[in-house]
Amino acid sequence: MPLLQLTRMALVFTALADGAASVLILAEFQRRAAGAGSVWGFVDPVLVILIAGVSVGLYGFGMSLNDIVDRRRDALLAAHRPLPSGRVSSTLAHATCVMLAILAVSCGALYAVRTGDHGYRSLVLLVWTGALITFYDFAGKYLVAPGLLTLGLIRFFHATVPAWQLPMLWQALWLLNHVVILSTICYAWEEKRPPLTRRHWVMVIGGLLTIDALAIGSVWWRRVPRAGGDWMSAMSIEPGLIYPALASLAFIGVAWWVTRRAESRRRAGQDLMLYGLLWLIVYDAAFVAGYVNVLAAVFVLMLLPVAWLAVRVMRVWGGLVGLARRPEYVRAGSTPTEGR
Repeated sequence: MPLLQLTRMALVFTALADGAASVLILAEFQRRAAGAGSVWGFVDPVLVILIAGVSVGLYGFGMSLNDIVDRRRDALLAAHRPLPSGRVSSTLAHATCVMLAILAVSCGALYAVRTGDHGYRSLVLLVWTGALITFYDFAGKYLVAPGLLTLGLIRFFHATVPAWQLPMLWQALWLLNHVVILSTICYAWEEKRPPLTRRHWVMVIGGLLTIDALAIGSVWWRRVPRAGGDWMSAMSIEPGLIYPALASLAFIGVAWWVTRRAESRRRAGQDLMLYGLLWLIVYDAAFVAGYVNVLAAVFVLMLLPVAWLAVRVMRVWGGLVGLARRPEYVRAGSTPTEGR
């Protein structure tokens, strides 16, 4: 349980949903190119397992590395976490982080080999995603705007690892924009430090629009001139996009409900961040419903209650651990360190 808390595995299902949705959408495009058959005939179970390994590895690597980097800070501000509380040793935390990185790279390499020609591009995207995670943990989170944009880019590139050859990027772009906007609003509501200034807002919004333009432009450059297609086919603008659009509208309602029931702005930011991360599964299911079929979308959406249950279990367990800890007495007028 301490290792699951260290690696935040309760929310790994959001990453698993991203990968599963990308695999299913790619299989649907391959089915369309073949002109017949069922989408399930184009889904390789081995590739699904390998992509799941990539998702678990990258997610756990990023979360454990974050706590390793912050272990001294957490000792003062979050002593209940696995590392500062001593429930996970520094050696075990480092070993877990390295093993998860190896898991991600190993599964990515096997995925590249199994997909054949140009499969190495998936491995390159995986390594790049890992580099973004490392940058965020060591520096990005202290730089405010670059860090918030990096969070979105991590989701974006992770979603493209299993399906780099897709003629559209709507799913990855949707995840990117959702994560950046959500993280920025919650950062401000939770009053994190350094504080979010007007300059940071301009950098985040401007950076997000620039990334969107570059991503869409790259698809246009890669697909239209060479394939002789048109703009519509290059970005696959289909009626199925109505599902993620409706999911976005629904999340606005969820955000309103969260803010109304929270006792403080900071608490609203914390709750909204959790619901927003879980909502990534809803977006993935919405894209699968729109581009593949409803049955496949149901399989993806089933990860949502599993993730919610995992979060609840970890919270209850964390509360029990807190109750079981020996009390620390502090002399009046002294700091916690001086009173021990």
